Amino acid sequence: MPITIDGTGSISGLSAGGLPDLSVTTADIAAAAVTAPKLSGAQSGSAPIYAARAWVNFNGTGTVAIRASANVSSVTDGGTGNYTVNFTTAMQDADYAVMATSGDGSTNYRMVHVSDATAPTTSAVALRTLTQNSGNPTATDHSRVSVAIFR
Repeated sequence: MPITIDGTGSISGLSAGGLPDLSVTTADIAAAAVTAPKLSGAQSGSAPIYAARAWVNFNGTGTVAIRASANVSSVTDGGTGNYTVNFTTAMQDADYAVMATSGDGSTNYRMVHVSDATAPTTSAVALRTLTQNSGNPTATDHSRVSVAIFR
């Protein structure tokens, strides 16, 4: 059966799996066409799958250096233990979830939290890294900071 394309762009005469390898590229697929229901299927249960909107892994000691990232344009060093993660493409609103971990190579208790001083925006989120060896936690630079943004 011949393959035909009508005036509306509809294709007929093509069976599933009938396109040659590499005939459709990622540039041919609209970003809006990749939805959570289309990502679903391989997971168990009925909860949908949601991808991170942004993520970064960076060295927060000395001159801040991004090791790897997606949708993060830069990380700004705001002083000891203070960082701002800047997004390449803004979020739709500031109601996203921030997941972060950090380490400084010690056995002290380490933590990361969204900054109390600066509220998250659509274009960035401010974080603080802290270490507690005794008493109150103190702001410290950490050598491995990882952040993921979900919305």
